[in-house]
Amino acid sequence: MSDIFSSPIMKVEDASWIDYNGHLNMAYYNVLFDRAGEFAFREMKLGGGYVAERKLTTFTAEAHVCYVRELHLGDDVFATLQLLDFDQKRLHLFQELYHADGWLSATSEQLCLHIDLTGPRVAPFPDDIFFELDQVLARHSMRGRPVRAGKQIAIKRK
Repeated sequence: MSDIFSSPIMKVEDASWIDYNGHLNMAYYNVLFDRAGEFAFREMKLGGGYVAERKLTTFTAEAHVCYVRELHLGDDVFATLQLLDFDQKRLHLFQELYHADGWLSATSEQLCLHIDLTGPRVAPFPDDIFFELDQVLARHSMRGRPVRAGKQIAIKRK
């Protein structure tokens, strides 16, 4: 396994995803991040099977998307996902969306909560998943913290 997760190639697939400016509407960046994240979640044993078998899942509590370069209809893209941190009940994730040609299009930083669906309520990760996340974090930490992680929204004054 590589040091961070990388999705298969995805496509900006539908004309309804394109806004009146001629590029990908901001909402569909999140669709692509979500689809790519599902690949990583499956590898971390947190995907659809986890939900079906254990009635446990994650909910995104907060997300911060930065748009770097426009995407257009038909563009091929992929996304990476890096686990930045986790504790008993939360994940801190960072994703980068790339055009298939290699340039960065957008980033998404997320805080996810681990949820017991029988509540629903926030709940600790089971021991085996906590161990898996610890292994993932050890690999992902070797890459270092992404430069764009932790960015705040602000108007910089002179």
